[in-house]
Amino acid sequence: MTTLEFPHVRLETEGSVGLLTLAHPEVLNAMSPEMLDGLLSALDAVEDPARGLRCLLVTGAGRAFSAGANLGGSGPSTKANDAGAVLETYYHPLFRRLRDLRMPIVSAVNGVAAGVGMSLALMGDMVVAARSAYFLQAFRRIGLVPDGGVTWLLPRLIGTARAKELSLLGERLPAEQALAWGLINRVHDDDEMMPAAKELAAELAAGPTRALASIRRLYWASPDNSYEQQLDLERSLQREAGRTRDSREGIKAFLAKRPALFRGE
Repeated sequence: MTTLEFPHVRLETEGSVGLLTLAHPEVLNAMSPEMLDGLLSALDAVEDPARGLRCLLVTGAGRAFSAGANLGGSGPSTKANDAGAVLETYYHPLFRRLRDLRMPIVSAVNGVAAGVGMSLALMGDMVVAARSAYFLQAFRRIGLVPDGGVTWLLPRLIGTARAKELSLLGERLPAEQALAWGLINRVHDDDEMMPAAKELAAELAAGPTRALASIRRLYWASPDNSYEQQLDLERSLQREAGRTRDSREGIKAFLAKRPALFRGE
């Protein structure tokens, strides 16, 4: 296992899994420009082919996933005169990078995921939460609107009525309720959550990485595509997938009734 340190961010590699940890527990991993720069630098390392990473696991250090934006720190995140510019400069590049990442993402929510921290957690293709964790749309408490793409994600995950309820009332959504609503995938007892998330990430990392990346792309594109457009995109990406080494191995393994050995190629 190797470890790389960035501003308020730590990246550990365990085989083909990259464990990305928000590492500023003194402020409940609230996101600052420094942390956002650290996250972008960490993604450069994640995407470096030489590292051979095939799944990204994201979590928080200490008792929180992320409490949202660090409003108490210095820097652009505290300037209310143009909060929109802060989003475009610091946050949007991160979320676009995560959307386009060519490997699956697992979010391991170990505590509160509030505000833009909730937006970050929901970027996971699979979201696993500790039983004591909760989600919070905290923006209305400080007179701001939801951001980090969550107003696009929430209606598609849980419907418009529940999305509005979370954002307008700003009430805590416990992990169990988030699971029942279909917002997240799995809930585990607190001491079992990270082992379970690592096991899930390892399973995804052992899969056909290029096909999994294309699956991510298909689902991100689906809400804005017509049926015909989606059929065309499926055709195009299926053509690419069918030419991979992993596809050939998967078919051989299926016919031979043995487990496939995917290499991400």
